[in-house]
Amino acid sequence: MKNFRLSGALLLTSIIVITIVACQKEKSVTQDPVEQYEMSVSKLSSESDTEAEIIYDGIFDDAMGVNEEVGMGGMGIFGRLNACPTVIVTRPNAPAPFPVRIVLDFGTGCVARDGHYRKGKIIHVYTNRLIIPNAVVETSFENFYFDSTKVEGTMRIKNTTEMTTGPRYQINVYNGKLSRPNGNFISWNSEKVRTQIEGVLTPLPIDDAFKITGGARGQVKRDTTLVGWNATIVEPLIRRNNCRWIVKGSVRTVRENTNTGTRYVGLIDYGTGTCDNIATVTINGVTYTITLP
Repeated sequence: MKNFRLSGALLLTSIIVITIVACQKEKSVTQDPVEQYEMSVSKLSSESDTEAEIIYDGIFDDAMGVNEEVGMGGMGIFGRLNACPTVIVTRPNAPAPFPVRIVLDFGTGCVARDGHYRKGKIIHVYTNRLIIPNAVVETSFENFYFDSTKVEGTMRIKNTTEMTTGPRYQINVYNGKLSRPNGNFISWNSEKVRTQIEGVLTPLPIDDAFKITGGARGQVKRDTTLVGWNATIVEPLIRRNNCRWIVKGSVRTVRENTNTGTRYVGLIDYGTGTCDNIATVTINGVTYTITLP
């Protein structure tokens, strides 16, 4: 009987401990809904920065890749067999080759080999061949869609190469906007420098690699939530022409207009060099996996 009482006491004690632990665990998950909301919104702002980075960075490749008369040819969508767009060339001062206006007309839509659907027009105006120092291309959009996302704004690329640098480009995005059919959007302004670090001495662009430095700022609207952020590249982003995505580097994003006194800082990590569409973002010690477009 004594042993039975002891076992029963131990059982009762175990039940009490398990109950307390379970309650504490449940409490830790739900104890601060405001904190959970702020973390989810911070993750959203970091994801939005990666999306804007990838989409507008790809447009640089397309501007450079049209052909060797205006760039290098073979980059971006032009580095793939079914480039999709009809290319319309206009020279206002013909027979002078520049300035030249090149419209990439995707018509009512097509799917390129990168698997993305595009429709509408991208309009590039070049002052010179883009690999020439001080050449500029101004890019605008006319009802252009990347998948279901409408792309707007102005992009300016200037060749800022000097004797002491490899090929280098200043890339600014003004009033960029990525809009969803449901009314959600990302607004984005960016100031980046893109410097070639590999493949300078070879004729084909497939082995070229670039590092990207600089920063951006943006806002994202999701349903009733509107939040802004500032982004700074802390480890240069690495883009290789044989990969559709950024393969390496990190970006720090800092949330604006938070509802608490906490400073929400995200670190986007694009990896260590592997070509894939996966990145991570760490916010206040919590790490999430995100998928790149």
